[in-house]
Order: sequence, then C-alpha cells, then structure tokens
Amino acid sequence: MHRRTFLAASAGAAGALALGAAPAHAGRRPARDPEALITRWFTDTYRSLEAMVADSGLPADNIRLGGDKPVPARNTSTTNIGCWLWSTVAAAGLGVISESEMHRRLARTVATVEKMERVHGFWFNWYDTFTGEVLDTWPGSGDPIKHLLSTVDNAWLDVGLRIAEDADPRLAPRIRRIRKDIDWSFFYEPYDEADPAAHPGHMRTGFWPGEDRLTPYFYGALVSETRMAGYLGIADGTVPGEHYWRMQRTFEPGVRQEMPPGGEWVVRDGVRYFNGHYTYRGRKHVPGWGGDMFGQLMTELFVPSAQWNDSWRKSFTHHVMGHRDHGLLDTEYGYWGFSPCNVPEGGYQEYGVQYFGINPEGYCSNTDRTYVPHGEPGPDPSAYTNGVVTPHAGALALMISPRDALTNLMRIERDFDSYEDGMGFYDSVNVSTGKVSDRMLSLDQGMAAAAFAQVLEPGVLQRPFRTGGFRKNLRPLIVREDFGL
Repeated sequence: MHRRTFLAASAGAAGALALGAAPAHAGRRPARDPEALITRWFTDTYRSLEAMVADSGLPADNIRLGGDKPVPARNTSTTNIGCWLWSTVAAAGLGVISESEMHRRLARTVATVEKMERVHGFWFNWYDTFTGEVLDTWPGSGDPIKHLLSTVDNAWLDVGLRIAEDADPRLAPRIRRIRKDIDWSFFYEPYDEADPAAHPGHMRTGFWPGEDRLTPYFYGALVSETRMAGYLGIADGTVPGEHYWRMQRTFEPGVRQEMPPGGEWVVRDGVRYFNGHYTYRGRKHVPGWGGDMFGQLMTELFVPSAQWNDSWRKSFTHHVMGHRDHGLLDTEYGYWGFSPCNVPEGGYQEYGVQYFGINPEGYCSNTDRTYVPHGEPGPDPSAYTNGVVTPHAGALALMISPRDALTNLMRIERDFDSYEDGMGFYDSVNVSTGKVSDRMLSLDQGMAAAAFAQVLEPGVLQRPFRTGGFRKNLRPLIVREDFGL
C-alpha cells in the first residue's frame, strides 16, 4: 500500500476516534493526523530498542521497566540482533537518525557479530548481550542451556544482515564475508517419495551442536513466520523451488487439525499437495500453525507476497479481519491482535485465534486458554476472561487493514496505561483486568518498528527481497499461488 493510500484510508478512523471520550492523557497526543501518530509510535519504539543495546552493539532480549531504572536482560538471540539491524536501517530511512549515525550503529553490531561463535556457518540461539559469547546457562537461574542452531532465528539474523548490507555500502564487504558461509541447504530435508514423513521436502527446525545432529522436527506450515528460512534458501538457490509447493496449506482431510479443511488436491511443478483452507465467519483463509498474527505477517514485512499475488493478499486480509471479529464479537474484549508475548502477570505465552491455526490444540486469545472444540457452539463472551492483546500484532495489521488497525491501536493506547512516552507500547495488555506488561521485547518491538516503517515509507526494508534471487527464483512461485479463496 502506498503511503498516500494508507494515510487516506486511516484518516477517517483517526478523526472518528478523536471525537470520542478519552482519558486525560489522550488530549496531548495527535490523534487526527495518522502520519504524525505513527511517526511518534515508530520513533518511541526505536528508542526502546536503543535502550536495550549494550556497548557490544547487541540488543538485550527484553527490558524491564517500572523500577528505579530500566533493566535489560543478559541474554540476546539471533532474532533480536536482526531486529536491531533492520530497525536501525528503518530509522535512517525515516530520518529519525542520520546516515552517519546508522553506519556507526550498524558497524558496532557487525564488529561483534564477526567474532561470535558459529557452527556450520550458523549462529547459536543465545548469546551474552554484553560480550557476544555463547551462553551456557540461563542468567539468574543458572540452569543449563541446550545449545541449538535455530533455523528460523538464523533466518531473521540473515534478514537483518541483508538489509544492513543493502543500506550501507561501506559495511557491505564485511557483511558479505559474514554471510558467505550461510548455506540454507544445511537445514533442508529433500523429499523422498519412499518415506515422506522422514523426508518431507521441508526445513528442519534446527541443529543440536552438542549432539552433532539435526533436529528430527520440521517446519511444515506454509503460512508461518518459519517460511522465511525456506524463502532465503530458494532465493539463494540452495533450496529447490519445489520446497514452496511441498509446504502445507492445511493438513490433508482426515488428519487431526483445528477444523475440517475445504479445498482440493492439485499438482504444481510436479508436486501433488492438498490446497486447503479454513472458513471463519464466511471468509476463507489459509491458516498458520497457531493462529497468531506474527506467524502470518512477519515475513510480509520484507517479502511483499500480498503485492505480488492477490490470493496471498486475500488470505492475509481475512486473517486480520478474523482477529478483529474474534476480539470484538466472539469475546467482546473490545480490542484485538493476538500473538505470542509476555504475559502481563509474568512469563511468556503463545496467544492467537484458534480458528486460524492448524495446530490441533490451538493458540487461544486468553491466559485461561478458553478453547472451543470445532463443531461445538462457542461459549458466551463472558467465558473469555484474561484476554491478552499485544500491540505488535496490531502494528502488523496496519499493513493489511489500516483503518481497523489504527483504531484498535489508538484504543489500546487511550484506554490502558500501555504506552511509555519515549519508549513505545509495553508488550501486552490483559484487557479483562487492565494489567499491563512491565516489559518490552526486542522481537516484538522490532516487528512493530518494521511495520510502522512499512506504512510510513512502503518498501523501506524490502529492496533486498525484490531483486536478485528473490526476483528470479522466489517471486515466480509466489505469483503463481492460488489458494482457491
């Protein structure tokens, strides 16, 4: 969506909301100008990421607020580092920081990444925020960490490095040297017709260096954030294009899943697969694994499937509308946007809308996990207590349904003490009790920053994913997609 189109679509929602009753703090925030509002959200969100970054150039996994001073976590992940890289490029692209400051910040991070321990060209999941050394025990508890080279987490670091390489010509040679050992075929399990369960043509979830073996698990759902790893491999030419068609839209009929799928068997490029979909409130969509927002839309921040293919656009739209309808109609929370996040009362939990995930157990929208077996009538909305929304999910929805998403985020900011001036949204809100998380997470702030940047300056982070192997190898596959919606 072009910037002018987005602002036009959003202005009505902003103006209408501004006319309603609001608590005292809302009056000092510019609600009538969507561009100014989203710019403030981006700027403050980026400042929260700045606060998490140590002298090493690595961002903490999270930061706890509310005490005498902010407390950044000792641990960081490969995904966190990717989030910091792309958010910094976005900040320069939007004029929040200068090009020279962008270079200084990226160079500091890259200098540490160059020295971080790797295996088979990939990074461990957890490092010390302040030193860049691999973490062997969890800070605080001292419990041992089982080392993992996570496929999807390495994908997000690779995304951040590609964006930094594209944005900073002075750093590009160093980043290319870092990336030259990345070979996505390491995680790919080629299809074998004789034993498709063991050899499904999917990406494995990771590698256990302590056991010197790949994990026995696979990423199977196409519409999940994990698809990014396969996309990178297809673009690089290290993973065959057939991998795209072997990913599951739904499980095939007869396999236990969230709901009986519609669809039909099809053959594309010699691959036979079930082209399935679910239907919620009369709208067809392709589910992800758990029904959360970031599983559907995080990859869309970088690879513009909805611009390349109307079938992807329609499925994303129905997913966002489904989150909206679940939050406003099924549960009567009054707010929506469900994704894994910090639990306001403490801890971390996966949240989603169960009807949008093929996971048979479903991700639920509340801490109490109110689950509805398919085919049974839904409970009264009063049964949904402890509903948890996360602003990063609402931010992602801005790319797809700007009017609804803008209204929702403004209400979350207006009705709860959920926003810290100069830092952005807290990670989550229990809309049933009013309890707000005391943390901000690098992952979630990084997604929100990228989403705000995308609607303010469309394509600001997408250039590396529109050229080269993405244009030659990946785009032709996505263009030919037809979910049958």
